[in-house]
Amino acid sequence: MTRTRQNDQPADAPRCSHCGEAFPTDQLRDLHRGLEHYDALADDEREAFDEAYIAETEGLRSFRLRALAALVLVYFGFLFAYAVMAVG
Repeated sequence: MTRTRQNDQPADAPRCSHCGEAFPTDQLRDLHRGLEHYDALADDEREAFDEAYIAETEGLRSFRLRALAALVLVYFGFLFAYAVMAVG
């Protein structure tokens, strides 16, 4: 597999149609185009950006909730462990 020198992506990686930068996934390419070249996008490219942005937002929200739940579990785990050790 041939890699490009620009950002070490495969030669057949999705590329931005405006600046030629390579990306590992289509979603990342669509996010890049929407954030860097929004004024130059066609309607279908803007729609792809909107879908990628919504998916990314949902993924981040899910991660944040799972991280919060993990922190709460760790906090109460240490709290209960301390309570058991302090009493015993």
